[in-house]
Amino acid sequence: MSKHPGQTEIDALGARLESLEIPSSLGEFCAAQAARHGDAVAIDYFLDGVQLTYRDVHERSNRVAANLLARGYRKGAHIAVMLPNGPASSVVWFAIMKLGAVLVPVNTAYGAKELDFLLNQSDSQGIIIGSAHLGALESMTNRPELLADPIIVDGNDLGELEAGGPLAEFDPGYPIVATDLANLQYTSGTTGFPKGCMLTQDYWLLLSHSVGLVHQSYGSSRLFFWAPFFYMDGQWSFLSAMAIGGTAIIASTMSLSKFLGWLREHEAHYCVLPEPILKAVPPSPDDASIPLKMVHAFGWRPSARTEAEERFGIVARDSFGMTEVGPAMVCPRDAGDKLELNTCGLAAPLRETRVVDEHGNECPPGVPGELQIRGRSIMLGYYKRPDANADTFDGDWMRSGDLFVKDEDGYHRIVGRLKEMIKRAGENISASEVEAAMREAPAIAEAAAVSVPDEMRREEVLVLLKLADGFSNADMSPDAVREHATRLAVFKRPRYVAYVDDFPRTPTNKISKPQISVAQLDSPITDLSSGTEVAADEAARLLPKRR
Repeated sequence: MSKHPGQTEIDALGARLESLEIPSSLGEFCAAQAARHGDAVAIDYFLDGVQLTYRDVHERSNRVAANLLARGYRKGAHIAVMLPNGPASSVVWFAIMKLGAVLVPVNTAYGAKELDFLLNQSDSQGIIIGSAHLGALESMTNRPELLADPIIVDGNDLGELEAGGPLAEFDPGYPIVATDLANLQYTSGTTGFPKGCMLTQDYWLLLSHSVGLVHQSYGSSRLFFWAPFFYMDGQWSFLSAMAIGGTAIIASTMSLSKFLGWLREHEAHYCVLPEPILKAVPPSPDDASIPLKMVHAFGWRPSARTEAEERFGIVARDSFGMTEVGPAMVCPRDAGDKLELNTCGLAAPLRETRVVDEHGNECPPGVPGELQIRGRSIMLGYYKRPDANADTFDGDWMRSGDLFVKDEDGYHRIVGRLKEMIKRAGENISASEVEAAMREAPAIAEAAAVSVPDEMRREEVLVLLKLADGFSNADMSPDAVREHATRLAVFKRPRYVAYVDDFPRTPTNKISKPQISVAQLDSPITDLSSGTEVAADEAARLLPKRR
């Protein structure tokens, strides 16, 4: 059987990745890139008016590492970092890696309650914190004694952490190797407390070079990023640019209205393009002047991807990754007709995937099951969570918790979360499929499909809608929703609809379905089968306050 053309493309990427001489530590990587690229701009924090050359990143992080060592932090020490996007965050990141310590990124939106959990669960022994966030730290009710003397960063000034000035060389006095723990990256999930993924130095080295090769394949060297630095996306972003000797152009804050102008002004070749921009910013003749070559369009509808490609003259591709594994799938340029099936692509280089049923047997092509992934340098496990590790690993395969379909050519399509399948009268309904269909309407910015109890059918589908700017409930009335839903199979169409001003969200800005209750609604629930509003007591039964 001949290979699909896209598989040949991915195989070539894999061969290039395996041929690279990837350094054995992030410190060696930083030093090697500084030697190669010197005064070339590595990171451009354009909103702060600060550019860091490769030499700046290397020598300034050497100084910070030396000063941390002088404070008593050594290999294996857990150091929490609560800093916004900015020059300080990238310099501190490399300093901790060169020290062989363990970085614990902290969401800058966290309050005392979240810090009580994270800083204790992670066994953080020190914290580097922006002055604007001291209030949350000081409000903790269970602050570890070791954090009584935080290292405070005021804006972009690292202050005492850089006392002594740039340092050409730094040696901590002990070896740092690829398998050493680099950070505890906490995932918010949609339920329960966050879990700390134990990620090694090689995890970040492999991830950055793997993504960097994708950028190179499109001729991209100026890469635009906006994800906060405490998320894994913010971290792989600048590392992938450095892996190819390119420039990471980083926005310290995000603005949809300014986004396209930023791309033009800074001659960006790549970005993660936010889907809402297609509705938020009307088409303009200026769209043709955007220098983008390729964008990641994560989770986009096929029609939106096509619209973006035609509007901006770019290649838009989805992919799939997780904090636990880094890259899992890459969608090739030559994906062909697979794009119309909303594919996430093929297994990424140095990754294997399988789709299994509830008994662990591999599913035939086209049959949905749970995606499992294995390969070099996936996470070591969840920190101090043996229960979660037992549930997550099937031998050396990591269970994703996501339902996928894998076709005969190896292309993957996500169906939904295992825990988000709605079972109506014996039929399985993917919440994500219903949501994607709802978002096809221009008036709908976001949608959340949830199961609600039903005596006859066991479960029914309630869809909650957040409308796009400039639209009202009258523009997308329940009758309009019912008509719009006819694009779905009859058994998948929502029974109920309600509207929200916004959704409750996780720390990573995902919709938090467990927190949705009647109190969050901006309208009564409407029964689409009868066109009548649901009484308050019935609404509370359908959508109880769960958390």
